[in-house]
Amino acid sequence: MTGKNNRISRTSAVSESIGFLLIFTIVIAGIGLVTLYGYPMLLQQQTSADEQIMQKNMIVLQNDVKSLAYKTVPYKETSLKIGGGALTVYNSSYTPASSTIKIYDQNNVVYENSFQSGDLRYSSDSAGTDISLQNGAVVLRRHAVPGSVMLAEPRWFYDSQTNTMVINLVNITSTGQISRTGIGTVQMTLGETQFQKTDSPSLVPPVYLEYTPDPAQDYSIAWDKYLKNPPLGMTLISGTPGTGTVLKYQLPPTTTLVIKQYEVNIRSL
Repeated sequence: MTGKNNRISRTSAVSESIGFLLIFTIVIAGIGLVTLYGYPMLLQQQTSADEQIMQKNMIVLQNDVKSLAYKTVPYKETSLKIGGGALTVYNSSYTPASSTIKIYDQNNVVYENSFQSGDLRYSSDSAGTDISLQNGAVVLRRHAVPGSVMLAEPRWFYDSQTNTMVINLVNITSTGQISRTGIGTVQMTLGETQFQKTDSPSLVPPVYLEYTPDPAQDYSIAWDKYLKNPPLGMTLISGTPGTGTVLKYQLPPTTTLVIKQYEVNIRSL
């Protein structure tokens, strides 16, 4: 009887050990699966959420710029959360490479020679995305794939009844290259403004616009779509969007050209 009881005890101990090992293995395997598949998905969702939040934040900042430029509000301040990346001001006056705009007519009379808009840009390395507030528009560009898209359009107008083209150019400046992550407060003030109106016979149509993209930050596909689509309806004459080449457009029949320039100073982030 004693030998039989010993065998039963040893069998029970082995069964408990095997059960413990099986449960421990299942727990470890579950933790491994969560770490392998679940954690990257959580990070991806967080990155996507940060990008969507910054898209909305940049449109809010665009509305601030509109209030400064078009409603002559002297000062705007907006607090926002900058997650998953950094928000940086690239001053138009010292940025070595930037997109430029040139406007001239048939007689090569230049109305805007080389306008640089500057850039308020959110960059996310984890999402591989740049979102830029430039020249009154909000544009998005992904690092992994070519191309760009305009999330919010600038305020340009064309009146086909009077053949009037109104082009609003917004110049972003700052006292230095400012960058911010985490929680920040964007403070903007309105600087100098310029107004230029030209009618025929001084204006000799057709009128041309040349857009030269920044080779390091090429948003030409987004701008090309905006310039060609209604209500502007410009015609691309030369250049290929997305290749870094100069894009030359012919404006629709224009007898009155209005160019307004606004300077928006970013005081702090």
